[in-house]
Amino acid sequence: MRQSGHEYVLIIDFGGQYNQLIARRVRECNVFCEVISYKEISLEKIKELSPEGIIFTGGPQSVYGEGAPTIDKEIFEMGIPVLGICYGSQLMAYLLGGSVKTCETSEYGKTDTYYDKSCPIFGSISELGESAVSWMSHTDYIAKLPAGFKTAAHTDNCPTAAMFDEQRKLYAVQFHPEVNHTEYGRAMLDSFLKNVCGCKGDWTMEKYAETAIADIRRQVGDGKVLLGLSGGVDSSVLAALLSKAIGNRLTCIFVDHGFMRKNEGDEVEQAFADWEVNFIRVNAKDRFLSKLEGISDPETKRKLIGEEFIRVFESEAAKLGRVDFLAQGTIYPDVIESGSGDAAVIKSHHNVGGLPKDIGFKGIIEPLRMLFKDETRKLGQELGLSDTLVKRQPFPGPGLAIRIMGCITDEKLTILQDADLIFREEIAKAGLDESIGQYFAVLTDNRSVGVMGDFRTYDHTLALRAVTTTDFMTADFARIPYEVLEKCSARIVNEVPNINRVVYDITTKPPATIEWE
Repeated sequence: MRQSGHEYVLIIDFGGQYNQLIARRVRECNVFCEVISYKEISLEKIKELSPEGIIFTGGPQSVYGEGAPTIDKEIFEMGIPVLGICYGSQLMAYLLGGSVKTCETSEYGKTDTYYDKSCPIFGSISELGESAVSWMSHTDYIAKLPAGFKTAAHTDNCPTAAMFDEQRKLYAVQFHPEVNHTEYGRAMLDSFLKNVCGCKGDWTMEKYAETAIADIRRQVGDGKVLLGLSGGVDSSVLAALLSKAIGNRLTCIFVDHGFMRKNEGDEVEQAFADWEVNFIRVNAKDRFLSKLEGISDPETKRKLIGEEFIRVFESEAAKLGRVDFLAQGTIYPDVIESGSGDAAVIKSHHNVGGLPKDIGFKGIIEPLRMLFKDETRKLGQELGLSDTLVKRQPFPGPGLAIRIMGCITDEKLTILQDADLIFREEIAKAGLDESIGQYFAVLTDNRSVGVMGDFRTYDHTLALRAVTTTDFMTADFARIPYEVLEKCSARIVNEVPNINRVVYDITTKPPATIEWE
């Protein structure tokens, strides 16, 4: 959805693996963008959105394949600049009368690429020489250019690594400029946005805050809003935004489901003690534990917790009298992972895929729905939130319920809370707390044999997880020094009953997710 008063670029999704990364790079150029599946867009919708530019993403299929993703070729006659990437470049060539063939030698990974700087998106990059490394991932290639196009780049095995028709503002690259391995890739996207599309880059958190506040006031009118406040980054930023928009017509309900980190319930309550908002803490541990008794499947856990959250909100809303809207701190990665357009469902976030249909409110307010995590943090800083809140460790809505493998018990909760606190303490002592994107402990469903003193033990295995990331869409495991991990392991085994083994997760995202469930 186009943001009122902001420049807008439409990213048409053809099913490629880097599609959300394209959106991140465009946002980094201070231009707002949205990813929409080719199945969900039409010429009429494009005219309605009136984007400054359009980007075609990559995709896994061949343009000649049965059922291959396509688009109405009239899109090229609308006068809107278009940039095709990988499959998007081949589709542009195919629809405009060129030809696409299968490569004799496929290209994957880092590839030496030779550029013609007469092409506007390359010519403005002073650091770019005649050649640089690009990231390739293709089996087909553009064999014949459509009429009016010129070659703008090539490799040893790909005669058309880029092409352009300057008069019609149509550009295409076979490689992936959104991937960091492509040298000057971000500069190429910035050049397309600024020099071809004419964008100035007006997407800032200051302007977004102004727009979001106006949109909230317009949607809510004189109504009242109920916010489920977890104390995490997303809900805290949303609380500040709503407070500025509607003042005391906002009620923040902190549902302490019992799955918080150790002492965190009290910390959240204290953090909002001086805010001019209606703050209500609901201690619902027994209610949630009862609901999840005997449940081990992670998707079922998420959905049950999501529904129970709503029911608690409804119950509290009834006590408050009239409440019209429910506000949620849903952010873009939540939407993507829960399945958006052609995207696969990775896991149902309790505030997206876990929502029941009958929510009992006029509507849901989600002003952060189009923001990535780092953008949400920037918005929080713009709104004047303290670093303590803005830089707080990400914490999933279901809390420790999805960091306990298998069935949940009060005993397991206590074990995990104690172990997780030790891990967080040692990371902070080592000065690593700001350089690691997210770090936490997971109580696995495995037990193993150990020895403590002269006695055999058969107890829980605890996993430690720490990742570095900027957008939480991809992540690498954090290279924590061995001596820090050793200290964590020793303290946990010695200080926390019923744990006799500690392991460290060294898997990236993908193929894993950051959370274990």
